[in-house]
Amino acid sequence: MKKQMARTLTEYPVWDRMVRWFHWINVLSVIGLIVIGVAIMNSKALGVTTEGKILLKTWHVYVGYVFVINLAVRLFWSFIGNRFSRWAAILPLGQKYKQQRQLYLDSINEGKPVGFAGHNPLARLMVTLLFILLTIQAVTGLVLGGTDVYMPPFGDSFKAWVAESPQTEALVQPYSKDGVNEAAYQQMRDFRSPFKEIHEIVFWVLSLAIILHILGVVYSELRERNGLVSAMFTGKKVFKDTPVDWDED
Repeated sequence: MKKQMARTLTEYPVWDRMVRWFHWINVLSVIGLIVIGVAIMNSKALGVTTEGKILLKTWHVYVGYVFVINLAVRLFWSFIGNRFSRWAAILPLGQKYKQQRQLYLDSINEGKPVGFAGHNPLARLMVTLLFILLTIQAVTGLVLGGTDVYMPPFGDSFKAWVAESPQTEALVQPYSKDGVNEAAYQQMRDFRSPFKEIHEIVFWVLSLAIILHILGVVYSELRERNGLVSAMFTGKKVFKDTPVDWDED
């Protein structure tokens, strides 16, 4: 139900609890992954030992598990959550989206941006991009966690790949050649190479997208004043006029 506030503003429930939990868990896990990832990329300059690098990668994977599980739950929730959480309100597809995008752009040009209870049309582009980038990082990260420190879900498979024999598989450890077949290890590293390259490229693209996302949120908060930031805590936005997408089926 919507709630009247001081006669001029109306409060609209938008983001359900699952979406809010996802958002803040994602924020914290991404920050953790970025900090550890930057340390790994600069390990030589920082004078990190081999043991230290293994520890950094191990913790990177542990934080990555939180990130991946949280993302998987959110992607699934896009099928069963409230209407503002679902794919229909996220993906920038369809004739209705095109009409709303044009309406929104025209209203910005006129200096009076119309309000959207869910993501506005430009935000839908950014959210879709973020989901794609986050998913790529999740998949490539799980592979690299297996190739670099032999952690689940693929670690045992990579161990079996590089081991000299089934009997030496237990000897295979990160950054150690004990029990390792050199030719098989090189094949595994060649397999790893494109995943590492994609993971690093998308890291920089994602970092830029996050900065643009934050700038967009700040702009919308200052320009539209509908409680965009507080809505990720309370689940509710406030509007003077009925949001364009409020009465959609």
